[in-house]
Amino acid sequence: MVLIASDASRHLVLLLIYLAVIGSALAVVISSHKNRDLLIVHEELIQQKDALDVEWRHLVIEQNALAEHNRIERRASHKLGMYRPQSDDVVMIREK
Repeated sequence: MVLIASDASRHLVLLLIYLAVIGSALAVVISSHKNRDLLIVHEELIQQKDALDVEWRHLVIEQNALAEHNRIERRASHKLGMYRPQSDDVVMIREK
């Protein structure tokens, strides 16, 4: 044990460099692991963004379709004087 202590005191600089290299290697491993985890989260968020973007496009298309129907109905009632028939105005014709 005394021999190890005396050898370590003589080569203190080498021992410190060795410990620094080991510490640096551990830091690289930890950093790489965290980077992979963040990359996975990033990919999941991109997929969620794409899904929300597709849903938004569908909602815009649906909104445009509904607005077009209302616009046509308004023009028909204002310009042409058309209206939805009431139940009293409907005449049922039956074939014999």
